[in-house]
Amino acid sequence: MRTFLVTGASGFVGSHVRSALAARGEVCVGVDRSTDVRSVEFRELVARTRPDVVVHLAALSSVAESWSRSDEFHDVNVGGTSALLEALRVARPGARVLVVSSAEVYGAVSSDEVPLREDAPRRPANPYADSKARAEDVALGFSDDLEVIILRPFPHTGPGQSERFVVPAFAARLVRAREAGLQDIVVGDLGARRDFTDVRDVAAAYLAAADRGRPGSTYNVASGVGRTIRAVAEELRGLIYPEAAFRVDPELLRPLDTPILVGDASALRRDTQWSPDIEWSTTLRDVVDEVTASVRGAGEG
Repeated sequence: MRTFLVTGASGFVGSHVRSALAARGEVCVGVDRSTDVRSVEFRELVARTRPDVVVHLAALSSVAESWSRSDEFHDVNVGGTSALLEALRVARPGARVLVVSSAEVYGAVSSDEVPLREDAPRRPANPYADSKARAEDVALGFSDDLEVIILRPFPHTGPGQSERFVVPAFAARLVRAREAGLQDIVVGDLGARRDFTDVRDVAAAYLAAADRGRPGSTYNVASGVGRTIRAVAEELRGLIYPEAAFRVDPELLRPLDTPILVGDASALRRDTQWSPDIEWSTTLRDVVDEVTASVRGAGEG
């Protein structure tokens, strides 16, 4: 039995990582947003618990917000990662540290460059992605003292995700439109292509990396299947409200930082034997069921 320390433990992915650890009988020390990894309290926690494995999820993660808060994103995502690793270097040298980055570090790519492998150039196209790329570099600088592994998850979704993200956002809009009897749903550009993985498979990937990943490695976490946002929206429409119609408003069309983002996770499969297990249809149905219950519950309240 090992001791895992999970930062961002109360977040979307963190909650699923904690559930996966509990199912395995591992000891999990969760750190939520009330504890700053740059604080004395966090350093004391590391010294007291001496974790075998750290899953570093805590971060500011909104691409949109990063444009107006770039300094804060750098302080939290880069400075926080550095502080966490320094605390471990002092109190728990040799610990395995999974630093969760983002596929956003690849930036804008063309269709003939996908699926992306880990050796693809990093071309971050927004302050969030830039902070993640810099955090990767900082983390690998601690490789002499810690077993650092970089994880680059591609977009993921599933139960528990905020409506700030595209899949539950569309599901919620469709449920509310159905409840109100409104058939016309105004949208912007739905042409972006994304590689979605179920969050429960992502959590399993992180634990597979904790078990069998190679120190110093960088791994994509991806399904390898690209789906346009339009296709996802149409699938949700079929599940929730087939009578609805999407209408594109030209005023909502904006240039896309990353029009296409599809990953190749063969390195992770090779080293850890991980592969996605949950069917896309199951993921969508679980999101729809949760969003429907939430919207109806809010209406009854």
